[in-house]
Amino acid sequence: MNSVRAAFAEQGLVRVRDGRVLGGVVAGLGRRFGFEPWPARLVFALVLMLIPGSQLLVYPLLWIMMPDENDVPVAERSAATGQSPG
Repeated sequence: MNSVRAAFAEQGLVRVRDGRVLGGVVAGLGRRFGFEPWPARLVFALVLMLIPGSQLLVYPLLWIMMPDENDVPVAERSAATGQSPG
């Protein structure tokens, strides 16, 4: 599981603290792909409506697999998102 979390963190896929409503999964996805949290939530909900049954699986799986942003070193986080650490 740690290798999956490390791979997600390397790609910039982390659960964020700011903008989170439940687990920070969709806000983290939105940040990674350049969306604000609310439009990302709308897109996520629309995509899940198109795939029957996925609502019960996708979000909890992502919540388990995505590391919390506080668990990822700042240098690794900024390298994945292309931001400077300061």
